[in-house]
Amino acid sequence: MTENLAQQPIRYRLYIDESGDHAYKRLQDPSHRYLALLGVWFRQHDDYVEFADSLELFKRRIFGPRPDNPVILHRSDVIGRKGAFGVLCDSALAKEFDEGLLQVVEGARFTLIIVVIDKREHRLRYVRPFHPYHYCLAAMLDRYCGWLNYSHAVGDVMAEARGKKEDRLLEEEYRRVYGKGTLQFGCEHHQRALTSREMKLKPKAANIAGLQLADLLAYPVRQMVLLEKGRIGDPGDVYGRRMGRAVEDKFNMNYATGQVDGYGKVWLP
Repeated sequence: MTENLAQQPIRYRLYIDESGDHAYKRLQDPSHRYLALLGVWFRQHDDYVEFADSLELFKRRIFGPRPDNPVILHRSDVIGRKGAFGVLCDSALAKEFDEGLLQVVEGARFTLIIVVIDKREHRLRYVRPFHPYHYCLAAMLDRYCGWLNYSHAVGDVMAEARGKKEDRLLEEEYRRVYGKGTLQFGCEHHQRALTSREMKLKPKAANIAGLQLADLLAYPVRQMVLLEKGRIGDPGDVYGRRMGRAVEDKFNMNYATGQVDGYGKVWLP
């Protein structure tokens, strides 16, 4: 029995969130032109439990004990000082929050991937453009499964629930990739790595540490990629740039060459 347990592959989970929208509208505006899908994967259960515990300790230090009403880290609420984040109007506490969050993220052990699509270029290139979110998801699953297969590991996928229709379409797309593969890989590439033919969807209120991390990183990492591509101006040394530096060494890569482009940072025209 011990020998069988030793032969069990290591398990991972990918947590996904997005920055931007999937509609082909207002594409002159950079905030609508680019959609980014960001994913972080953790080794279950050790690395992930360690991160989840450190995140909860951090939140308790800032907001106090809230066992029946946990603080859910959501970037737009943090920026807008909504709800529990109203206490961050205190500049000293806001600084403690910012510095503490950077430390938690920098100290966590996870692998990062971001897939960015230029919806304007994509619509011009294709007569029948793909659904942007689903197109990004397929590209992300290709690379996540490639990493798992290379590492002789297995894993599953969790995303935040977005609404009944959106969730149904996303689940269908995940099952399509699992059952039929993508433009780049046959289904065996994904079935060898994924432990389930179903994607897990959880609401924001579920207080999932991995989904909160993906939410916090999606926008600043998207801006990092757009800046590297020359698609936006340099915003200066804003907090998002600091968060980007905190995760710079966590991107998925080609381990033979160290190449991140196409592996951890994926650009889809």
